[in-house]
Amino acid sequence: MSRPAEQVKSDEWVSFPGGELEGKRPKALCPTCREALKREASSPSTTSRGQMPSRPLCFQCYRAELDRERALRAAGSLDTGSEARFQFQLPLEPVNTGRLQTLKSDRREARAAAIAGIGQYADKRRHAQIEARHALQSIAAGLHARGLASALQDRVMDAAIHAAELQLPEAWLPFVVER
Repeated sequence: MSRPAEQVKSDEWVSFPGGELEGKRPKALCPTCREALKREASSPSTTSRGQMPSRPLCFQCYRAELDRERALRAAGSLDTGSEARFQFQLPLEPVNTGRLQTLKSDRREARAAAIAGIGQYADKRRHAQIEARHALQSIAAGLHARGLASALQDRVMDAAIHAAELQLPEAWLPFVVER
């Protein structure tokens, strides 16, 4: 459905109160005009073509549109990665050395508490699990390097995994053997 050229012009430009001056239809409306537009939209009175009657452009709407365009231009030309903006937004403050020393001593105490008691074995357990996993991986790499048939490699790996299952606690198996 095409519209005649004069309708496009009449939709694009609206007149100021008084009728002597015209301006482009604003995309931003002032609160008063926004409320009036809502009232007109909810009322059943429309023109013969089913469109809203044309309203004159108020000065506040004109200013709101100018402010909107100015803000869009400023946002488009803003260099967000400039050094000046980062220095302005994120000033470099001196380090609070007293607080830093307190945080370091708290962390030292927390580490010492984690190592005491049963925590002393957690690191050893983790290293043993890693070593067991590496041992199985070295067996698999050795089998692959020898160039054995895949069925024979699978049988030997199953035997190695079964030996690991017999020697290692069940809780370790998910960390050592991937199934």
